[in-house]
Amino acid sequence: QVQLVESGGGLVQAGGSLRLSCAASGRTFSRYTMGWFRQTPGKVPVFVAAISWSGGSTYYADSVKGRFTISRDNAKNTVYLRMNSLKPEDTAVYYCVADHEGVVVTTKPLYEYDYWGQGTQVTVSS
Repeated sequence: QVQLVESGGGLVQAGGSLRLSCAASGRTFSRYTMGWFRQTPGKVPVFVAAISWSGGSTYYADSVKGRFTISRDNAKNTVYLRMNSLKPEDTAVYYCVADHEGVVVTTKPLYEYDYWGQGTQVTVSS
């Protein structure tokens, strides 16, 4: 069993930065692919980024490529999402996800991941 707790969300002006953190419980964190989804009201969650268990491979949605960076610290059981050059359209609830699958499929919906957290709100003002 893995529990995920996100933090770091908040209100920021357009062009600003935030770093989200996701702390995971459980001894097998390093075996999981980790990722982030985001959801706006009335829409399904969409893929944002993912990172392999070793951290050697990363994947991004086109909308965030070049602005967001996903990383992980297996010693701290934590995955991060550094978000730079934020835009109002980045406003959403951000969810951390974990999956035992080693292969990242960016079209895989959130509910097919093994675990996900409660989410953290990110609001970008114009």
